[in-house]
Amino acid sequence: MTDEESNVNLSTEDEHNDKKESSTHIANITQITCQQDLTPLFEKSDHSINKIHLSEVPQICQEEPCQLGVDEAGRGPVLGPMVYGIAYAPLSKKELLIDLGCADSKSLTEEQRDAIFDKICNESDKMGWAVEAISPNVIANSMYRRCKTSLNEVSMNSAIGLIHKAIEAGVNIAEVYVDTVGKPEKYQAKLQEIFPEFKIVVAKKADSTYPIVSAASICAKVSRDHALRAWQFREGSNENQFGSGYPNDPVTKKWLTSNVDQVFGFPHIVRFSWSTAEKILESSALAVEWEDLEEEQLPTEQKISKYFAKVDTRTKAPKLTKHSFFTERHLSSTNDL
Repeated sequence: MTDEESNVNLSTEDEHNDKKESSTHIANITQITCQQDLTPLFEKSDHSINKIHLSEVPQICQEEPCQLGVDEAGRGPVLGPMVYGIAYAPLSKKELLIDLGCADSKSLTEEQRDAIFDKICNESDKMGWAVEAISPNVIANSMYRRCKTSLNEVSMNSAIGLIHKAIEAGVNIAEVYVDTVGKPEKYQAKLQEIFPEFKIVVAKKADSTYPIVSAASICAKVSRDHALRAWQFREGSNENQFGSGYPNDPVTKKWLTSNVDQVFGFPHIVRFSWSTAEKILESSALAVEWEDLEEEQLPTEQKISKYFAKVDTRTKAPKLTKHSFFTERHLSSTNDL
């Protein structure tokens, strides 16, 4: 696959729930009051699994119908997690999002995103948010397992899971707005089937059209920035000057080449299923030959007729003798009742 592309592979809600159980940890942090609280949150994380954090649900979001936005950050990089975010607020507070300056996170500077995130946290009595940091290890293994899970499917599963978490937390959702992955029509139909009670809108560039999606985008982007800063290398002391993390960044490529082990490959921060990482492994790591195990000889297929005596049809069929159970009790077969 290419670095930023994957085929749409829609999954059922049950498949989504099964896959999430073993690879997600819900953060045991009571409250994030500003963007600086995100670094210690991710420092304590096991980066090999996903991490979810949910803000407290304000009372107004439980009582009044709300709009909820969904967006992601870090879909394309070869390094670090992909973070999905949701934000929600009462329909009666639409002006609040505009006043906060919610806009597409890609059009904002890091300082502007941090400032808006802090404002979102300060409005904790009027709106809420949640994020899921999807481990690069989970992403890469999903694409390499025998039954492959595409990046689009990983994305959709995360979005669906966060919406479910908001429902379970008591958010009174009425409308859902999602920045699409893949074809918006198929994605919207999928979400509408899972959540028939909500108004669902899935659109391209939704983060620049709907302020609630922009708020989710900012939460996701700020969280990913802090997740990268807080990354703890389990493999030892690795130089953390890895650039933007995008495959076309020369600094990132240099870091990848310098931090590949000939036997064990890359640190956990690398999405080793990306073509950039695959090419470096092919050129810098040792080739591995897997022994082909001989398939066990399966028994030859046998027909059930083998266990019956053969009758020569050219001769008169032998007379059958009744079992003593029937003769002693004077029992006989009958055709009419």
